[in-house]
Amino acid sequence: MRLLLVEDEDAIAIPLADGLRREGFEVERVATAADALSAPEPDLVLLDLRLPDMDGYAVAREMRTRSRVPIIMVTARGEEVDRVVGLEIGADDYVVKPFGLRELIARINAVMRRVGDARDPAGPADDLAAGPLTMSLRTRRVTQGEDDLHLTPREFDILAMLMQDPGAVVSRDDILRRLWGTTWAVQTKAIDVHVSSLRRKLGDPAWVETVRGVGFRLAVPEA
Repeated sequence: MRLLLVEDEDAIAIPLADGLRREGFEVERVATAADALSAPEPDLVLLDLRLPDMDGYAVAREMRTRSRVPIIMVTARGEEVDRVVGLEIGADDYVVKPFGLRELIARINAVMRRVGDARDPAGPADDLAAGPLTMSLRTRRVTQGEDDLHLTPREFDILAMLMQDPGAVVSRDDILRRLWGTTWAVQTKAIDVHVSSLRRKLGDPAWVETVRGVGFRLAVPEA
C-alpha cells in the first residue's frame, strides 16, 4: 500500500515513515502542502494540519476537489470542533498526537476496508434512482435532473445508503458502523454535519428526513 505522509517536523516524520516501512508500507514523505498537492496520488494520505505554507484543512479541501483518495488527519489538535471540521471536509479519520504506531496502522487498515465496502454499498446493482435523482455506484456520479451534484465521499456514501431503499429508515448506528466502523459520539455529530451539507446540495431539506431517535430516510419532495 502506498502512503503519502504530509508532515513538516523531521522528528515526527522520519521515525513514523521508518516504522511504517518496516510494516510493509511504501511511504513517500513530503513536508509542504505544495509538495503534497503535486505528488502522485497514493492509496492513502496521512495529513498533518500544521504545515508551513498552507493549513492542512485547505490541503484536504483541494484534494477533495480532484480525488477521493482516503485521508487520515494526523494532528495535535484534539478539540471536538477540529475533528468535526476535518470530517466535514471529507477526511476519513482523525488521529490525535501522540499516538502509537499500532493504533495508526489499525486506523489505516480500517479506513481502507471501509472505503472498499463503500465503493459498492448496494451489492450487484450499479445504478440507483429516486425521482429526478440518479446515482452511479461504479463512477460515483450523482445527477439531479440535468445537473451533476458534487458530493464529498462521505456525502456520497450516506446518500447511497439512503437511495438503496427510498422511504426506509437507515439508523445512525448503521451509518456509523458501515462508513466509520465505530459508534463514537463525535462521529455521530459528524453525521449531522454531512447530512446538513447533503441537504443543501440537494436544494431541498425535504429530501432527507430525520426520524427522531433513529436515523434518516430518503423522501422525494413533491414538485
